[in-house]
Amino acid sequence: MALGTVRLRATRSALGGSVLASAVERWLGVTLSGIGVGVAVVVSYLIARAQASPAMYLFAYGLAFVLGSAFLLGRRRLAVTADRSTLPKRVRLGQKVEVDVVLTARRRTTAVVFEEEVDEHLGRTTRFPVTVLHSGEATTHTYSFTPRQRGVYPVGPLVATWSDPFGLTKKRAVLSEPVELIVHPATELAEDRVLSRAWEDPPIRPPVSKPWPTGFEFYGMRDYSPGDDPRRIVWRATARTMDAAGNIDRYLVRESEQGITDRVSLMLDTSASSHSPGDPSETFENAIGAVASVAARHLKDGFAVTVEVNGARLLDSLRGPQKRVVLLDALARLHRETEPLSGMLERYLADPGRDTHLVLVTPHLDATASTRVRILLDRGVSVLLALVLNDESEPDSLHRAGTLGCNVVEVRTGQPLAVVFSRVLGRGRR
Repeated sequence: MALGTVRLRATRSALGGSVLASAVERWLGVTLSGIGVGVAVVVSYLIARAQASPAMYLFAYGLAFVLGSAFLLGRRRLAVTADRSTLPKRVRLGQKVEVDVVLTARRRTTAVVFEEEVDEHLGRTTRFPVTVLHSGEATTHTYSFTPRQRGVYPVGPLVATWSDPFGLTKKRAVLSEPVELIVHPATELAEDRVLSRAWEDPPIRPPVSKPWPTGFEFYGMRDYSPGDDPRRIVWRATARTMDAAGNIDRYLVRESEQGITDRVSLMLDTSASSHSPGDPSETFENAIGAVASVAARHLKDGFAVTVEVNGARLLDSLRGPQKRVVLLDALARLHRETEPLSGMLERYLADPGRDTHLVLVTPHLDATASTRVRILLDRGVSVLLALVLNDESEPDSLHRAGTLGCNVVEVRTGQPLAVVFSRVLGRGRR
């Protein structure tokens, strides 16, 4: 254990020294060897002056001449143009991206190292040296990366680095500016059906109700009427009405029970104190994946989707599958914040409307938040509580959720959301 700690500290020290050396080289344009030569020039000159030694003067002047010559030789302008292939603006998590870099020399170029800077969450920074590139000659370098975490990352800049023959100086030039790449969170099939809420048994409805005209749960079949969507015809049942001559006596269409709303609000707890530590945070990424999956499903079904986070409303009343990109772009840019979950619930309680299905995604449900959710339920709001859990989650959150009387799902790492949302823990009120 102690040996591993020592090795880790040594590795960190080496990395810190490497970063510091790179920063000095970029700022001064001089390598560590060049700095050593410069120090030797100063020391030799001081010794020569103190001892009045002509030999030491010659030595100091010689080192100064070498350093000055290296600086002048390394200042040559790079006659190379770079053309990076067009990158997609948006990619999926885990999608492989290939990039082509075409380098064209306007005159003979030697000993140049090209570097494409890539964020650590996308892959490794790629470096490719060019020994000789003749005038008018072009070379292509291809590299690839696979995003490992959702977010917004720069790809680039493409930098060329070259030195003098002595290796005492170093010069950098940016050949291609960085471009922004948006990595969308992964989405899965999540069947969040708006089915029922308190006081929903017909014919009694809450005081405020805006029903979605066609629900999702099967209610029965009826005869086809002019104006019905032909896609709702149940052909297997219709075939049973066929007589001996093969004539169809009646067409039967599928009818679903009436929905209760066409508005869905997804509330994502972004409090840093609630989620697991680390970058990335396990519970935070799972929560974003759950929100993205549920919201994408409701957009596909034609619902109006609103996304709330602790600090403010993130998205307001998106509707239609074409808004999926807007949704995923916003979720890709999300970070944890300091505002608590209770503030978001208080903001929601100020809205007098009750005709919205609410999905609350959080890793931790404290007593204050639990009280506010209970008030929403008492008002007749349809609430689905998605608890994002891991091995370190407190059992009190699940206990409080169980006493609320709303539908609860448990989201854990590695479990498909289709399975998770199919196992809704129905904790109806008694």
